[in-house]
Amino acid sequence: MRDGISMARLGIPSVALVTEDFWPQGDFTARSLGMPDAPRVQLPHPVAGTGEANLQRVASEVVDNIMQSFTAEPDHV
Repeated sequence: MRDGISMARLGIPSVALVTEDFWPQGDFTARSLGMPDAPRVQLPHPVAGTGEANLQRVASEVVDNIMQSFTAEPDHV
């Protein structure tokens, strides 16, 4: 979240990828940095260490959401 917000403030399009277990922390971080609507996409947890086939499945499920996030205008930049 912090990197995504920092990049957005620099005018660099960004989308944070956050697993469902860490989504509440992402909410807190985004609010505390003054950008509660920072673009982000939720991934299942865990992703790391689940194998290439699972990573490909997850990527195919979220790619449209990621691309849509790039067209949304973030608030509070």
